[in-house]
Amino acid sequence: MTIRVLVVDDQAIVRDGLVTVLSLVDDLEVVGEASDGAEAVDAVERESPDVVLMDLRMPGVDGPTATARITEGHPGVAVLVLTTFADDESILTALRAGARGYLTKDAGRGEIATAIRAVASGQSTFDATVGARLVAQLAGGTGPAPVATPDPIESLRARFPTLTPREADVLGRIAEGRSNPQIAAELFLTVPTVKSYVNQVFTKLGVRTRAEAVALVLR
Repeated sequence: MTIRVLVVDDQAIVRDGLVTVLSLVDDLEVVGEASDGAEAVDAVERESPDVVLMDLRMPGVDGPTATARITEGHPGVAVLVLTTFADDESILTALRAGARGYLTKDAGRGEIATAIRAVASGQSTFDATVGARLVAQLAGGTGPAPVATPDPIESLRARFPTLTPREADVLGRIAEGRSNPQIAAELFLTVPTVKSYVNQVFTKLGVRTRAEAVALVLR
């Protein structure tokens, strides 16, 4: 199946590069590009992409605002952030807006293509830099994970006391970008069992998507 991609970045040279690179991937089709958030929202209406590759900081309507408008109006469209910034505030703002994934611009073609496939299939995905910050947040830190940290599961249970230990473990792995099959393999569970735990976590936290769950963890 071909995945339809919209590229959004305010720098023409970056957009051109991304369009060229993604056009070389067999299962990806670039269906449009936009230079700011307002153009992105219009392009989603016009082109019906599966995935929007979204920059964050742009003049006019910025990436998080556009992401929120797109995910609210077109819940079937996945937004994957591709940006220079990997600070906690930028990550949290993007995830709260509804982004399913977050990459920094040092990602290579293969990593971007893999991330596009992941968010198109409903998964959340983060690059190594962002993943490290998520792990640090789960352990109660703010930067790269320190050598000795509190138990992330107990930290999550303290913050979300309605969760069982297993549900907290699943939530932590969701926040680290794991898919259901990956969680199942790591915990020696079946995929349907993991799906059941994920649904229970979402119900208890009052969220609907993995991105919303991650954003809640990062608050």
